[in-house]
Amino acid sequence: MKKVFLVPLSILMLFGCGAPKALLTADKSPIVTQMDLLNVVDDKVMVSLDPGVFNTDEVTFYIPMTVPGTYSLDNYGKYIDDLKALDYDGKELAFTRSDENTWNISNGKNLDKVTYWVNDTYDTENEVEDAVFSPSGTNILSGENFVLNLHGFIGYFKGFTEVPYEIVISKPADLVATSSLVEKKQAKSNPTKDTFLASRYFEVTDNPILYAKPNSATFQIKDIKVTLSIYSPQGKFTATELKVPMERMMAAQKNFLGEISSTKEYNILLYVAAMQDDAKGFGALEHHTSTVVVLPEWLPMEEMQKAMIDVVSHEFFHTVTPLNVHSKEIQFFDFNDPKMSQHLWMYEGTTEYFANLFQIQQGLIDEGDFYERMMDKIYNSKSYDDTMSFTEMSRNVLDNPYKPNYRNVYEKGALINMCLDILLREWSNGDKGVLWLMKELSKKYGDNAPFEDDQLINEIVGMTYPGIRTFFDDHVIGGKPIDYAGYLGKVGLTTANEEEESGYFLKGDIPYIDVDPNNGDAIFVREGIKLNNFLEQLGAKGGDVFKSINGIPIDLEAMRFVIGQSFGWTPGTEIIMKVKRGDEELTLQGGVGSPMQTVEKIVPKDNATEMQKKLRMSWLKG
Repeated sequence: MKKVFLVPLSILMLFGCGAPKALLTADKSPIVTQMDLLNVVDDKVMVSLDPGVFNTDEVTFYIPMTVPGTYSLDNYGKYIDDLKALDYDGKELAFTRSDENTWNISNGKNLDKVTYWVNDTYDTENEVEDAVFSPSGTNILSGENFVLNLHGFIGYFKGFTEVPYEIVISKPADLVATSSLVEKKQAKSNPTKDTFLASRYFEVTDNPILYAKPNSATFQIKDIKVTLSIYSPQGKFTATELKVPMERMMAAQKNFLGEISSTKEYNILLYVAAMQDDAKGFGALEHHTSTVVVLPEWLPMEEMQKAMIDVVSHEFFHTVTPLNVHSKEIQFFDFNDPKMSQHLWMYEGTTEYFANLFQIQQGLIDEGDFYERMMDKIYNSKSYDDTMSFTEMSRNVLDNPYKPNYRNVYEKGALINMCLDILLREWSNGDKGVLWLMKELSKKYGDNAPFEDDQLINEIVGMTYPGIRTFFDDHVIGGKPIDYAGYLGKVGLTTANEEEESGYFLKGDIPYIDVDPNNGDAIFVREGIKLNNFLEQLGAKGGDVFKSINGIPIDLEAMRFVIGQSFGWTPGTEIIMKVKRGDEELTLQGGVGSPMQTVEKIVPKDNATEMQKKLRMSWLKG
């Protein structure tokens, strides 16, 4: 039996020559994104975005200029090649490119999809000016590894950042994905295809994916499921080896935060950079329920464990701020015309402070370790402009002269919180501190209730004590240097000079050397700091540029190798170091000895009062 259907002419016309294939308009239809990790060409990946129907003559397509948490203009569009805007017949539409990250497509009503090739950032870090920080970058290693910070692969259309995305990834069968993105249930059975769903563009950028051969471990911290996945090119590090210290650390974090923690899932994506790798920005980038970590392969296991604890603890505390407590500038982040918040003292400073404070409160380190960390931050903060307003720097962190002072958020930013914590403890007789403050702010605001940027400090003063206003006016809004000795004295502490061992080029995490990205990544001795006796006895001075060490020409990779070697040096090891000092080239040589340095340490006062001791205990033990 033949059934005849009468179809309205208007519906037939939709399927005629050149007519749109999608019936839904762009604001109603998910943007179907295809990523091909199987057919990598010249270390590039093909990406296509298929939106719904546009009703405007011009459509603007963006790749992000920047993303939350990076505080830099990275221009991910410079890694895009051969972009094509195609109509419903597969013909190319004309477009203009107004900057590295923006394509203005003509005849937008006929736009079917956008296709382009994506270069990775890791392989181009030595070729591109202002290279992307590795944890926010991308890696394409065909058949072996893909680091998919999706803001480097997937763009968005102007006015459509709230539209859902369906991300279809063709991938090698033996590589597994780790991500907090939701997988499409009916697509799970295909070994060479993964399909992920995101409710809006921010969710795309907030959920990186690591593709690697299986090397993961999962553990439960109360109500949080944590997965650690690792790409280690030489197989030096495994998730099972790193699981135990990470589980202990994150359990302590959960205990420290109590009810303030809201996430039920957390994924740690660790990329271990081999010696020959171009990835050179070591650290991590935070997301709501995951973090991407990049660390060097030359680290010994003990140092890798310590680095993971320090780095991941910081990133996990970002689930408190800015991922939970944040201003409208963060909630409605503009990826291509960013408006920066003035509260880096909290977003990064509170986070870094908590990453150290929880370790003493939860018994992972002792008082001496904690004091040393805070003293190191006092020492490091002197490398930056100590009279610069923190709120002004934060608002203008993308521009000079504020940009070079950004890293002070991890030094003075943490110290601002330490002093604020001590003040709150003093005025509340030990009952309230910065953790209490963040819990109260979390109750008042939270993930989907941003605060007004210029009202936060008023809110904090209203929630606490009038004297807090003076602290913020002087040291956060104003540029008055902090008298740390005065705050330490409130809890019965003072400082004293002591001799202690150091590394040859590093004192713990503090380098005696630095990299000049404006001079071909030249390695030089830091200026304005106290050097250890190894460098002093060789005759090195601040500003010296390393040319060779024991006949090895020094660049960034070679310096990593030398630092790795230095862990095995004995006092009798001889060294010949050639340096450039101004226009003169000098040869410095001798035995490496046993490196020592005179350091200023935080120590208890002999005459501390009982009240000061009580405040110290409430501060350090909660």
